[in-house]
Amino acid sequence: MNRRRRVYEGKAKILYEGPEPGTLIQFFKDDATAFNKKKHEVIDGKGVLNNRISEYVFTHLNKIGIPTHFIRRMNMREQLIKEVEIIPLEIVVRNVAAGSLSTRLGIEEGVVLPRSIIEFYYKSDALNDPMVSEEHITAFGWANPAELDDIMALAIRVNDFLSGLFLGIGIQLVDFKIECGRLYEGDMMRIILADEISPDSCRLWDIETREKLDKDRFRQDLGGLLEAYQEVARRLGIINENEPIRGTGPVLVK
Repeated sequence: MNRRRRVYEGKAKILYEGPEPGTLIQFFKDDATAFNKKKHEVIDGKGVLNNRISEYVFTHLNKIGIPTHFIRRMNMREQLIKEVEIIPLEIVVRNVAAGSLSTRLGIEEGVVLPRSIIEFYYKSDALNDPMVSEEHITAFGWANPAELDDIMALAIRVNDFLSGLFLGIGIQLVDFKIECGRLYEGDMMRIILADEISPDSCRLWDIETREKLDKDRFRQDLGGLLEAYQEVARRLGIINENEPIRGTGPVLVK
């Protein structure tokens, strides 16, 4: 296997140089992290599930006209993506009170919000990803007002799609995080969806049992993270009941 140039490594993914100009290969790791890497564990098979689930979601988003960086899945752990200039923001859309929103505002977990709320966090591990306002974003040049409008419009459309998708398989979309990037095509630039959408980046609760089917199982030491992710994949029809997940896919090239 030829060695590939590593472009970037994050907590859960590695980006490699792609086969064509303007492309990258996104590799999904098995690392589970929480609280800005203060908690870390390797869970065999998690990367495979996140790759498959994110492929499913991004493929459907592309089909309904929501632009994403996803081109195609290459194998069990990797997907080919468009290279974008990442905007240094995490965009969080909340439908139900949970996590830091409950802590900050004293709202009981599980309370349905009056309307969906969009929050922005500046991507900085050193600063623990602080929450920022639209004023901060435009003042410091992380995005201009027009780009911010595009980001918010994307976030609302993604929320509408995901809410319906998960409702149809008995899952409540509590909240989710996305990232966006600038895609340059000749003289044109547009804002598109980047990163991933998976149980790592969403809070997903079973509608009937309220069981958590997301990374909160790791954050809160509930156990059964891989089984929860498998359940989401099964309900989406991505994997069948007996499909093995652990230890599949190519070995990470150092």
